Amino acid sequence: MGREPQKDDGPDLEPPTGMPEDYRQNLGKTGEDLACRELERRGYAILARRYRTRLGEIDLIADDRGTLVFVEVKARADERCGSPAEAVTPRKQRRLARMAADYLARHHIVDRPCRFDVVGVLLAGPEPVVTVFPHAFTLG
Repeated sequence: MGREPQKDDGPDLEPPTGMPEDYRQNLGKTGEDLACRELERRGYAILARRYRTRLGEIDLIADDRGTLVFVEVKARADERCGSPAEAVTPRKQRRLARMAADYLARHHIVDRPCRFDVVGVLLAGPEPVVTVFPHAFTLG
C-alpha cells in the first residue's frame, strides 16, 4: 500500500484517469482471463465467453460437475469504488437472470441445475487477487 506501481507489476494496464474505453476493455479482458484460469483450476469447464443477448452480455458460462453456471466477472484496479463483487447490484442480478433465461431457451435446456457465481478480480498489487463466490445470489 502506498507503493508506486512498477513497470513489471501485474497486467499491462494504464492508470484509471478518465477510464478510456480501451482501458476498461483491457481491464475486463484481463479479469475474464484470470477468472477462466481460476475456474478451470477448480474443475469448471468453460462453455462460453461473452455470451451476447439483446439485454447485454454474460461474461462466462461454465459447467461445474453438471450444474450450469452463469458467471459475472468484476475486475477492479483498486477498491476506491468498493470491492469487485459489490458491483453486482440487485438490478444487475435481475438482468443476469433474464440473460440466463435467454441462454436456456435458445439452447433448449430444461431440467438442469443452474446457479449464479461472481468472480471478483482485484489488480491493485503485484499479483492479482481472484475471489470466487459460488452461489453468489438467488432470485425470487
